[in-house]
Amino acid sequence: MLFNLHTHTRFSDGSSEPEVYIQEAIRQGFSVLGFSDHTPVPFENKFALSEENLPVYCDTILALKKKYAGDQPGPGNKSVSLDFLPAGPNNSSGMNPFPEILLGVEIDFIPGMTRPFSSYRELFDLDYTIGSVHLVRNSEAGGLWFIDGPDISIYDEGIQKMFAGNGRHAVTAYYRQIQEMISDHNPDIIGHMDKVKMYNRGRYFSESDVWYIDLVDETLGLISESGAVVEVNTRGLYKKRSDTLFPGPEILKKILKLNIPVTISSDAHKPEELSFLFEEARSALRTLGFKAQWVLTGKGWKEIALGD
Repeated sequence: MLFNLHTHTRFSDGSSEPEVYIQEAIRQGFSVLGFSDHTPVPFENKFALSEENLPVYCDTILALKKKYAGDQPGPGNKSVSLDFLPAGPNNSSGMNPFPEILLGVEIDFIPGMTRPFSSYRELFDLDYTIGSVHLVRNSEAGGLWFIDGPDISIYDEGIQKMFAGNGRHAVTAYYRQIQEMISDHNPDIIGHMDKVKMYNRGRYFSESDVWYIDLVDETLGLISESGAVVEVNTRGLYKKRSDTLFPGPEILKKILKLNIPVTISSDAHKPEELSFLFEEARSALRTLGFKAQWVLTGKGWKEIALGD
């Protein structure tokens, strides 16, 4: 069963129209494809949905969800061209060639600046929410530390300006923000939990520091209590910005011990990225002792064996 719940389209910082991703998912034999564009943030940017485009995005995905629903192409799907479908078991007679389409959002949580997660659930017919932290707020310094993006200099500049170069203070603020997000907003999925390590490269902190381990343990305790699913995100690896998955193996060992459910995602920004390094991620999880991952369908969460 092939699936991905973390997908960005041209509505936020992805490359293409949603239906292009669906066509690629069909080519690859996906069973479930979830869309999760970034929700609006209250400042000018190039990565998130605008307030006016948020309902347009949701309506677009819901329309595609309806278009591709059903056991077989039928009257409701007459406009769907199957010319691009490859021959193979997923498209043989009697089988549905379409993945189940789900509507989600990735909510960029910034304390005191972004809307409550409940407001998105109330306003839109969402299947799920991904809660993530990309911008760390330092209320005392009066600014935001951007930990993501293609430019490491922005990471460095932010940690210097917002936290005077103090890695412990910066990373503590990051994990405290994730903890607040979990406690106050209860996202369905926790996005790239330890992404703060991406551009660190051993310069500002060590993941073996006792204080770092304590922050991780506190965060995992809250996740376990909340019932959220942790995504195992492959993007840092295939973009060559990280040496490990998000989260890394030491955190994954703790997740396994706590029996926290995981789901593999590619955090795709291009259609061709939908399943990048999935087999490598499955292999890594099996090596650590995981027997299964979880997938969301229209009927709820489902446990899927990782296989041999």
